[in-house]
Amino acid sequence: MDDFGTIRSPRELIVGSGQRRVLGLVAKRLGRRALVVTDQRLAGDAYFQSLVADLEQHGLTLRIESGTLPDVPAESTVVAAEAARDFAPDLVIGVGGGSCLDMAKCLALLLTHGGKPEDYYGELKVPGPILPLIAIPTTAGTGSEVTPVAVLSDSQRSLKIGISSPELIPTVAICDPELTLTCPPGLTAIAGADAMTHAIEAFTATRRPVTAALTQERVFVGKNMLSDQYALRAISLLWQGLEAACTDGSNLAARAQVMQGATFAGLAFSVAGTAAAHAIQYPVGAVTHTAHGAGVACLMPWVMQWNRPAISMELQQMAGAMGLSNAAQVIPAISGLFARIGIPATLAELGLDEAQLEWVGEQSCGIERLIQNNPRPLDRSDMRKLLRAAYVGDAGIIQ
Repeated sequence: MDDFGTIRSPRELIVGSGQRRVLGLVAKRLGRRALVVTDQRLAGDAYFQSLVADLEQHGLTLRIESGTLPDVPAESTVVAAEAARDFAPDLVIGVGGGSCLDMAKCLALLLTHGGKPEDYYGELKVPGPILPLIAIPTTAGTGSEVTPVAVLSDSQRSLKIGISSPELIPTVAICDPELTLTCPPGLTAIAGADAMTHAIEAFTATRRPVTAALTQERVFVGKNMLSDQYALRAISLLWQGLEAACTDGSNLAARAQVMQGATFAGLAFSVAGTAAAHAIQYPVGAVTHTAHGAGVACLMPWVMQWNRPAISMELQQMAGAMGLSNAAQVIPAISGLFARIGIPATLAELGLDEAQLEWVGEQSCGIERLIQNNPRPLDRSDMRKLLRAAYVGDAGIIQ
C-alpha cells in the first residue's frame, strides 16, 4: 500500500454561493491597508464595487490596482509594485481570473522581498513569507486561488514562465460561484477545460520515489494518495457541470460544480504537478497566441492516448467517477466533451503551422520538469509521433 500523501492549501478556504460577502470580516483580521488587484473590466463591475464597499465598511483603507493585463507581462508587475510601494499595503486582495490572481501573488511577493520577477523564476526561489493574500476567483479554471504558482509572460524569452513556491499560496481563498454567472460561454469553456486538464494530469502524473525530504525539496512531488482524492473529485464535478455551465450560464448548480472542480484540481496539481500537455502547450501558445486552456485541452486527449499503457488503473477509476461503464470510454468521452464546448480537436485547428512541429517538439522536451512528470516516458522521437498525431488527428500514429 502506498500511504504517502501531501496537500498544500490556503490557511482558510471558503466555498459557496454568497460567500464573497465574508470578505470584509476576513480582511480586517489580516490587515488595515489593502492593495486590491483586478483588471479594467472588473473594476467597473457591480460585484467588484460591492466587495470594495464591504472592505471600506470594515475600516480598511484601499488602493485599487486595475491594470492587470492578460497573461501578466512580467514588466507590468514591476511597474505596479513600484506604484503601490508608497501606499505601504499590509494586505493584498486579488479579484478576477487567473491573470488577476497571479498578478496579486507577484505584487505581494515584490512588495515583500523586492527585486524583479526573474529573481524568483523556477521552484523554491521565494525566500520567505509574502504579504497576506486573499484570492477571490471570478472564473473557474486556473485554480490559482489555491496554488503555489504565478505564471507570467516574459518578453525576453517569448514564453510563459512560472514562479513556484509554497509561499505564494494565498492565505485565504473565497470561492463564490455567483461571481462566475456573468462569465461568457467561451471563457467558461476554456477555463473549465483547463481545470479538467489540471485534474487529469495530476491524477495520472508519475509517482516519485518517496523520501523524508521529498516535500521540502520539491514544489511538485508527483501523484500521491491525497492529491488523487482531490483530482478524482474534480474530474467528477467537471464532467457533471462543465457542459451545462457553458450551455446555460445562469445555471448556478453547474457553476458551483465547475468552481469546486477547478479549486479541487488546483489543490491536486499544486503538489502532483502537471505533465506533457502543459509542456507542449507552452511553445504552442507562444507561436499561436491561443488561450492556454484551449491549448492544453486540445492536447489532453492525445497525451492520454500516448499514456494509455501506463494509466490503465487510473482510466478505470476515472470511468467510475464519470459514470462510464469501462476505461475504454474515458478518452473518447473527454474528447467529446471538449468538442461540444468548442475546444479545437487538433493542433492544426488550433492554428499551429505544420512547419513548427519540430521546434515545438524540441522546446517541449526541454521542459524537463513537466516531461519527467509524465507517466509514460517521452523522448524526442516519441514526441514527434505524439505531435504528428495531435496535428493530423490520427491516434493510430501513437498506438
